[in-house]
Amino acid sequence: MGRSADLPRSSGEIDGDDTGCHVLHVDMDAFFASVEIRARPELRGLPVVVGGTGGRGVVMAASYPARVYGVRSAMPMGQALRLCPQLIVVTPDRKAYVEASSAIMRIFTDITPLVEPLSLDEAFLDVSGAVGLFGRPADIARRIRRRVAEEHQLTCSVGIAPVKSVAKLASGSCKPDGLRVVSRAGLLDFLHPLPVTALWGVGQRTAEELRRLGIRTVGELAATSPDTLRRTVGAASADHLHALANGHDERAVNPDTVEKSISTDRTLDTDLLTEEEVCRELLRGSGEVAERLRHSGWVARTVGIKIRFADFTTVTRVRTLAEPTDAATVIYAETVKLYRSLALDRPRIRLVGVKAEKLRPAGEATQLALDLFSDQRPASTSAGTSASTSADRVIDALTARFGKQVVGPASLLGKQADGTAVGGFNRSMDRSGRRTPAGDNE
Repeated sequence: MGRSADLPRSSGEIDGDDTGCHVLHVDMDAFFASVEIRARPELRGLPVVVGGTGGRGVVMAASYPARVYGVRSAMPMGQALRLCPQLIVVTPDRKAYVEASSAIMRIFTDITPLVEPLSLDEAFLDVSGAVGLFGRPADIARRIRRRVAEEHQLTCSVGIAPVKSVAKLASGSCKPDGLRVVSRAGLLDFLHPLPVTALWGVGQRTAEELRRLGIRTVGELAATSPDTLRRTVGAASADHLHALANGHDERAVNPDTVEKSISTDRTLDTDLLTEEEVCRELLRGSGEVAERLRHSGWVARTVGIKIRFADFTTVTRVRTLAEPTDAATVIYAETVKLYRSLALDRPRIRLVGVKAEKLRPAGEATQLALDLFSDQRPASTSAGTSASTSADRVIDALTARFGKQVVGPASLLGKQADGTAVGGFNRSMDRSGRRTPAGDNE
């Protein structure tokens, strides 16, 4: 994915001839931070970030007032606080973001069934079949922006173009709260002055290889022979990037695209030194991944771990399961096996991650009471997996009603979700906006 921060930006509406421009890319503005500010209007206009509060915390999202100081997503929290000492740090509330995302996606599907979500806060829409009802694509984009603002008190930016890759660049170029049409006739005029790093698929390593060829803009990439590019970045990347640089993108908006994986990782405030500490993190991550699988209606056939050491060396391992699962205990057992297979000797570990891959739709849910209290089991799953999933669903119901502090693994008691000890102090704010000792109930 290209880096949208490299795009020159011009907020507001840039309309044009949208004939044949049936692809919309809708991107919420500073989504996580905006959801938090919506819950606490007194934070509006202030530099706010969402992220971890420990010494190794990372910025997940930054409000636009925070970005004025140079604060950006994925920046170490310590660096962000040095750039903006008055920064207000809010701990993440994934449930709030998922709920807001679901509401926004319903607006999109009111317009067209052809919606392809990319993440919680962005999606492609094919509106070719909606123009008869709602008008030209630019009018549809305005309708979406108006409904998002009026119904959910959030803003979004919309790019409109003939192809997906250009629609995504267009939305990034008009942030925040903007709209931009890139016409068929003006497509190359829009694309070619952009930095090559803005293109979909140009990461840091590819950008360095292209710079060695003297390629810094999309136009220079488009003018370079495919043979030269193949010798530098490989045949597949060369053909892909050369096509995008010339405005060619054959991919259709696909509403049936599923998540390829669900994962979580956490950088610890202090290095982990014992297997017991690592297993506690694997348990926490397994529970979160399993909960997200169940919420999304998926089961996973493959489970993996990511371990990053104090010297920043990173290793990953994966294991294919005998049967797909969404049970935390099953995922945890497999991650422990993967970790032990590394046979580490006195490691210093700074990050632990858990991943579920090869996702598929979960089978029909069995009645909760039947699963818990009878000997009847679905034929396709083992008794252990069924009982584990059933227990997980009870926990899901309890946490949905009473919050995550009510029930959880005993080995995680005494620590907050961010790893700080109960009764300690962190810089985060509780849901009422008070700065609070860790462990203070919301």
